[in-house]
Amino acid sequence: MTTRRTVLRSLAGSVGGSCLRPARRVLGRVALAFVLCLALASAYACDAGPVDVDFGSLEAPAGGTASAPPATSPLRIAVAPVLSAKPTSALYQQLAEYVGNKLGRPVELVQGKTYAEINDLLKSGDVAVALVCTNPYLQGRDDFGMELIAAPLVKGEPVYYSYLIVARASTAASLADLRGLSFAFTDPLSNTGRLAPTYQLALRGKNPDAFFSQTIFTYSHDSSIRAVADGVVTAAAVDSLVYDYLVEAEPAVAERVRVIERWGPFGINPVVVNPRLNPQLKDDLRGVFLGMQHDPEGAAILRSLRIDQFVVPDDSTYDSVREMRAYLRERGFAP
Repeated sequence: MTTRRTVLRSLAGSVGGSCLRPARRVLGRVALAFVLCLALASAYACDAGPVDVDFGSLEAPAGGTASAPPATSPLRIAVAPVLSAKPTSALYQQLAEYVGNKLGRPVELVQGKTYAEINDLLKSGDVAVALVCTNPYLQGRDDFGMELIAAPLVKGEPVYYSYLIVARASTAASLADLRGLSFAFTDPLSNTGRLAPTYQLALRGKNPDAFFSQTIFTYSHDSSIRAVADGVVTAAAVDSLVYDYLVEAEPAVAERVRVIERWGPFGINPVVVNPRLNPQLKDDLRGVFLGMQHDPEGAAILRSLRIDQFVVPDDSTYDSVREMRAYLRERGFAP
């Protein structure tokens, strides 16, 4: 019988505490960062430090295909920090164990501080498979051919939205009402948490650095929601799926904010691999994800993740995000 092993590896500190990093222009004053630390520290604390990782375990010869790692070696599964570290671990550890059990392999659940870290780990071969955000998927596809193997259906659709939120007591009714106020982005590569609001401002001929008085990065969507609920910032753009999750999981937080605009739909966050991953392992992974809804244990895990099932979506589902990326590139913004 194969012994399963699940290890949570954090490549950087979680969202709370002194781990907050500022945005590019006005990256938040020291006082603002301090307030945000206090607001979020009760829920999330930074890890003690980085861990050693092996960046060569899945590497292939130049131009070749990576050989399948030994069946006894851990299968590394990465999850982008759409949610902050603790809820991500709680929600996805069972999924990682399920995949490992189906493949007869021990597993390691890998978490990073940023979306870029997860892309780098997948590119290097340090992780075999990852659940990433939409914009990092397109970035990775451009960078090294990141390959989509599955994507979740939620409420029958492979899409999600960007919600523009403010405190429930705020009088703001639209993006235009937020001029000169503070704003929380999630991650520099986030689709719903940065790309979408930046695109909406660009359509109006505005730059977020000039439009908002202060901007910060929270590095997870639930932390952005809390930052608005606690009055740390005036507004934020967040993943609709995370918002809907928080409405159910933490209604006391969600009831203190409200949605004033919705942008989308966008192709949903996919499951991806390095294109050089061993073809058999790639097929096996795809088969596990696509078959979960037919297995009682898998179906229960899907319900806990609020996912109907995994499917292989048409890549054109992501075209609306490609168009936003292209529009912003033409105007000198990072993708």
